[in-house]
Amino acid sequence: MNQSPSSADKPLVGAGLLAALAASLCCITPLLAVVGGLGGVASSFSWLEPFRPYFIALTVGVLGFAWYQQLKPRPADDCGCAVDVKPSVLQSKGFLGVVTGLAAALLAFPYYGARLYPTAAVPAATVATTGAVPVWQTANYRIGGMSCDACAKHVEHAVQQLPGVQAVTVSYDQGTAQVRFDAATSPAAQVAQAINGTGYHILPANAPR
Repeated sequence: MNQSPSSADKPLVGAGLLAALAASLCCITPLLAVVGGLGGVASSFSWLEPFRPYFIALTVGVLGFAWYQQLKPRPADDCGCAVDVKPSVLQSKGFLGVVTGLAAALLAFPYYGARLYPTAAVPAATVATTGAVPVWQTANYRIGGMSCDACAKHVEHAVQQLPGVQAVTVSYDQGTAQVRFDAATSPAAQVAQAINGTGYHILPANAPR
């Protein structure tokens, strides 16, 4: 008995969605770390980043073939009439359209994921409650493991939680972070600990990314 195109689409739809998810995990997990407080899980999938183009190609290819299966003419019966088989919901064009839209949203996540981060409050000027004079420092770091804007936002968010931090600028494409902070309130070691606590790591100045 021949397998109908609709039933043959089931594994294709699942494979396409999984490929899209795999292509975006390296950027989705940092946001999950902020929302769910998952800490070091942020960089657990950073190793997938080099394979992202292949996952994208696999997603497009698999879902494209699934659409071909859905849209191609149905086989005719003995009288030459097209066989009209009503598919189930999971085998319908509507469901395939929903999955395709979800896969597209996952693939595009690195381009809009940073906008989903909570807006950080603008730090107020440091008030010396103990009579100590603020010791302003600007430190530059090289950070490994970041692969998208969402990763950079995760680092920014973590450092901004420290008291005495005046400004944080993180660039994922350059792999750098610049932090201006009051060393009397949050020592440099505490800033470095906050960065490393995101699951990414500070690199030596001469180390490759």
